[in-house]
Amino acid sequence: MLIDTHCHLDVTEFDGRREAVLDAARAAGVGAFVVPAVGAENFAAVRALSAAHADVRHAYGIHPLFVTRAREADLEVLAERLGEGTAVAVGEIGLDHYVADVDPDTQRHYFVEQLKLARRFGLPVILHVRRAVDAILKELRRIEVPGGIAHAFNGSRQQADIFRAMGFRLGFGGAATFSGSTRIRRLVAELPLESIVLETDSPDIRPEWAQDRPNEPANLPRIAAVIARLRGIGVDELAAATATNAQAVLPRLEHAGDGIMHGQHSGREA
Repeated sequence: MLIDTHCHLDVTEFDGRREAVLDAARAAGVGAFVVPAVGAENFAAVRALSAAHADVRHAYGIHPLFVTRAREADLEVLAERLGEGTAVAVGEIGLDHYVADVDPDTQRHYFVEQLKLARRFGLPVILHVRRAVDAILKELRRIEVPGGIAHAFNGSRQQADIFRAMGFRLGFGGAATFSGSTRIRRLVAELPLESIVLETDSPDIRPEWAQDRPNEPANLPRIAAVIARLRGIGVDELAAATATNAQAVLPRLEHAGDGIMHGQHSGREA
C-alpha cells in the first residue's frame, strides 16, 4: 500500500472534484492520506475530511507561513483539538527562512509553543523545514517530541542522520522526479530505506510530468517508481517499506486504509 503522508486535500483547488481526486488516487494504488492543517481556520475542514473517509487522517498545526494571521488564542484552540485524540500529529509546523516577509521571531514563537503541545500530548510532528533545518534541529534538541516527519526534506546527509537519530522519517515527493534535484535524488538513493516516507504535498511540489496543473495524490505511484528506480529496488518493496515507516512514525495512522482496502470508504463529497 502507498501512503501519501502529506497532501492538502482541503484546499480550494480541489473544490467540486475532491471525491474524484481521492478515487483517482485509490485506483492508482494509494491506500491512505494524511492531511495536515495550516492554521486554526482550516482545523474543521481537515477533521471533516477524515471523518468522511476511512482512509484519510488529519493533523492540526499552524504553518510557519500562516503565523501572520494567527493569534495567541489559536494555540488554545489547537490544544483543545489535540485533546480530542483524533489527530495523527501536530502539523504542519516549523520554520521557513526562504520567504523573507514572515518575521522569523514570530515563526519561532509559534513553532516552539507547538512543540510544547506535541510533547504535552505525546504526538509526533509534521515539520516544514525550508532553509531552516539547523534552526529546527536546535529547537528539537531543547524540546523533545516523539519524532515525526521532516516534510519535503532537502537538507544534508548529516542533517538527515540527526533527524533519524531523533526518531524522524524524511518525506520525499515530486522534487525527486527532476534530474536536476541532485541532492534530493542522492538522499533518496542512499538513505536507509527505513528512514523514508512518501508524499505529494498536493496541490504543490508538482512532479516533472505535471508542471502545468495542480499536483494530486494520484501522482504518488509514479513518484514512487522514480524513487524505487533511484534505489535499485522494486516499487512494491518501496511501497511496503514506506507504508511501514509511515505507520511506525505516526502510530494513529496504523489502520488507515483498511476501509479502502475492503471497499468501505465513504462516498460523500468532502
